[in-house]
Amino acid sequence: MIVCCCIAATAQTNYTFITHHNVVKDSYNFWVSVPDTYDEKAGDMPVVLFLHGASLRGTDLNRVRRYGPLDAISMGRDINAIIIAPQNPGGAWNSYKVLDILNWVCKQYAVDTNRIYLIGMSLGGFGTIEFLANHAEKIAASMELCGGTIRKDLCKLNLVPLWIIHGTADKAVPVSRAQEIYESMKKCGPTDLLRLDKWPGVNHGDLARLFYLKETYDWLFSHSKADNPRQVNKEIKLVKEDMSRAYKDITRGSNVITVKNYTRKKIQDTTDMRRADDDDDEVGNNDGAKTDVKPEAPANTQTVQKPAASTQPANKPASTAKYHTVKQGDTLYAIAKKYHTTVDKICKLNKIKETTILQIGRKLRVK
Repeated sequence: MIVCCCIAATAQTNYTFITHHNVVKDSYNFWVSVPDTYDEKAGDMPVVLFLHGASLRGTDLNRVRRYGPLDAISMGRDINAIIIAPQNPGGAWNSYKVLDILNWVCKQYAVDTNRIYLIGMSLGGFGTIEFLANHAEKIAASMELCGGTIRKDLCKLNLVPLWIIHGTADKAVPVSRAQEIYESMKKCGPTDLLRLDKWPGVNHGDLARLFYLKETYDWLFSHSKADNPRQVNKEIKLVKEDMSRAYKDITRGSNVITVKNYTRKKIQDTTDMRRADDDDDEVGNNDGAKTDVKPEAPANTQTVQKPAASTQPANKPASTAKYHTVKQGDTLYAIAKKYHTTVDKICKLNKIKETTILQIGRKLRVK
């Protein structure tokens, strides 16, 4: 059952974001993003499967858009692939639940099953290794960021082009976890398909910037399961200095997302201009260890022009006050644009912060 659809209009490509709730039995709720270049008759669309970190766990799918491929698209990055972004409600990632979602999407869309890619960060990095250890035959190439594993049987990872990137200053998941993966793979034989980079001075949250770089997706898409022999692309480079341009390379604000919430009773339209948010990433290491870490905020974040100061007392509502009832899919940015106001003003009127989670049914004063 399709619950929500968003259409993003960009200078390059239009994207449709679709939320799926309780569609795959005993699995996760998830997003699917489809570019307008998708052709059902062609059947050659690649798939990118994204596993998020612990901070995005929960039951509000909008959290999954705070960072990662969906947010990169919203900010202007053109990713010519179907994106699958499940939400983990709690605990470690279950690779079999993720596989069920992947199989469901492959049945619904005409995709190139030789070009399915997997990328995950932090807790999602643990989930990435777990998925490859169980289902490597499904994946054309994978990138794992600042994750790890407690598994020892990692022989299947040797069958897939895999790029592991970890920062030496990571206090949430130590860089030694990446080395442990390599040592386990080495016991199984040649590790010719592995790229392992340890970036000096890079902390845990810094690596979120890689989701916004074109080279990340170029590297993934350069691989196919049909390659004979299978090889790992070492021509496409990524170094720690590239993170400084992660948000500069995107035309911020060029993708205006129109949200359409489909229910049995009515259709509600809003406009959502999203950006990468600051986010605390609580890392679950699959072995129960947890650490809080706050990724660095994106550079050049979108600013909002503050309105002229009102002559009315702040505690006295205007006679022309207007209110908005929060509906599924609403964000402060969408509400502000709908009523031709600013997020800053709405926050002041309602004594909330930009990071406040909007509860469905709540009335917000907008004017």
